[in-house]
Order: sequence, then structure tokens, then C-alpha cells
Amino acid sequence: MDKIANQVAANIYGTSAKIAGQEGKSAGATGDVSFDAILKQTATNVLDTMKAGEKMSAEAITGKADINDVVQAVTASEITLQTVVAVRDRLVSSLQDILRMPM
Repeated sequence: MDKIANQVAANIYGTSAKIAGQEGKSAGATGDVSFDAILKQTATNVLDTMKAGEKMSAEAITGKADINDVVQAVTASEITLQTVVAVRDRLVSSLQDILRMPM
């Protein structure tokens, strides 16, 4: 679980750095990156990775893809799915902690 959490942190850091670079060009000197932009970009990256894994699997069935490419794409999809599940579990746990707080 810690390995996945470290991967999640690395992925989010990489995504925020990319977004900061893109928005820094259009936003000027402020360099502020919104949480919304990070979530959108991360969701797009997740979907792209999952679609690439599915595409490579389909190409493997028809014999058009190299087995190494298929294994890499499927492994990337698996790690992405594990990351999404880990983030979801952390969010649910955080919300449960908030609900347990005395008022």
C-alpha cells in the first residue's frame, strides 16, 4: 500500500508540474495551479492509460502487437487502476474520519 501511495504522490507531483508549466505560459507570472486543473488532467491521464491498455490487448488478440508492448500497456493500466483505488480508499477514509469528529 505504501508503494502505491508513493506512486500516487509521484504521479500527482508530475501532473501538477506539467500543468504549472502549461498554465504558467498562459497565466503569466502568478504560476498558481488550481486543484480542479490537477484533477482534470489526472483523470484524463488515467483514462488515456486505461484506453491504451485496452487497445494493446485488442491488438494482441488480432496478432498485430508485440507481446512486450502489450505487457507494458497492461501493467501501466494495472498500476493506474491500483492508484485510483488507493486514492478512493484514502478519500473514503478521510471522509469517515471527518464524520466521526465531535461537533
